[in-house]
Amino acid sequence: MRINLIHEGAKFLEYEIRQIVEHAYKMREMGKDIIWENIGDPIAMKEEVEPWIKEIVQDLVADSASWGYCPTRGILATREFLAHQVNVRENGVQVTPDDIIFFNGVADAIDKVYELAHRNARILLPTPVYSTHSSNESKRGGYQSLQFRLDPKNQWLPDMDEVRNIIRYNPQISGIGLVNPDNPTGIVYPREILEEFVEIARQNDLFLVVDETYSHICYNGAKTLHLSQVAHDVPAIALRGISKEYPWPGARCAWMEILNKNKDENFSTYIDSILNAKMLEVCATTLPQLSIPKVFGSPRYPEHLKKRAGIFEKRANEAYDLFRQVDGIWCHRPQGAFYFSVVFDDHVFHPNQKLRIESPQLRKFVDQLCENAPGDKRFVYNLLGSKGICVVPLSGFATDKMGFRVTMLNRDDEKRKQIFTDITEAMREFLNS
Repeated sequence: MRINLIHEGAKFLEYEIRQIVEHAYKMREMGKDIIWENIGDPIAMKEEVEPWIKEIVQDLVADSASWGYCPTRGILATREFLAHQVNVRENGVQVTPDDIIFFNGVADAIDKVYELAHRNARILLPTPVYSTHSSNESKRGGYQSLQFRLDPKNQWLPDMDEVRNIIRYNPQISGIGLVNPDNPTGIVYPREILEEFVEIARQNDLFLVVDETYSHICYNGAKTLHLSQVAHDVPAIALRGISKEYPWPGARCAWMEILNKNKDENFSTYIDSILNAKMLEVCATTLPQLSIPKVFGSPRYPEHLKKRAGIFEKRANEAYDLFRQVDGIWCHRPQGAFYFSVVFDDHVFHPNQKLRIESPQLRKFVDQLCENAPGDKRFVYNLLGSKGICVVPLSGFATDKMGFRVTMLNRDDEKRKQIFTDITEAMREFLNS
């Protein structure tokens, strides 16, 4: 081409959650049956949406209004409903319907948050972190994201002194991003930690952005705590959606709750730019927006959430009780979302570690993948070739920690326990080979 077409941040566009699938497909062509434990799609794992939720959506399909465009911010009645939900939260920030903006999925909203910030304004993120956040942050300016560590040896909690020091010595930081409950670690940030982030933001004139995709999937003693309940007077953005709650990932329906927009003129203009960018796309999908007041407002919905949280608590504890028996790894009992992350100890890897793979063709392919690959990817590739279980290497979540993330979505109790057992045995075999 006569000029370079490639965006300087293109090299940071990584999404290991789906990239691992390409290798799994090739192994499937070689005759290996694959168990997909890489992506958080409850529907793909055969979770049945409650019949009463389906009935609401079916009725809306018959409404001609669900087939058209909607206002750029979203359906007014739905935004009024959601604003009321925010405003009745205990000690919460008060918002108006205009502080709610709809997007085509949380990923679309995340993209706008990072894309519309000035290229030299950095958003501090945790590590590990959901790769849609880290890739978008890095893509904007063509640099590695600035990160604070989540410590697997301390229940994945951050060192708040480290957070303060990073901000102190990097004056270009303009915001702090979190995922709560967290993907991939399963941590639910306790109130005191969230309050501390808010105070750090206040003291340093920063804004907060918290991805609350899994906010209503909390268990093992953790409780849902929305950003609006702790943000006080700090400008902030909360991201929410229905993909994991109904669950309806194919709806691509999410929204921003804009908190304290008018507390800072610069932040207010930034939010206006996000809205203007959405206008260029016309609007988000209409049908799922129409369903939200009817589903969220149903007296059956709280029990629906409680039931699902109980299911994931059981599965999380089932995995924890098996994985924690393996020497050479760290894991923490999850408290939210539906993922389990395992971290390998430092210095447990060496280049000759392998799992038994009977097929010579598969063995050769896995060995090729493992050439010059980090330790956690070598384990993941061997697990695919040996057991047919597709998990995501933890290094795919913008971290130097070596490990993997597995979902807790399989509904078949016997099969799920066998998957966790096979992974446990594979860890032992690989580390001792």
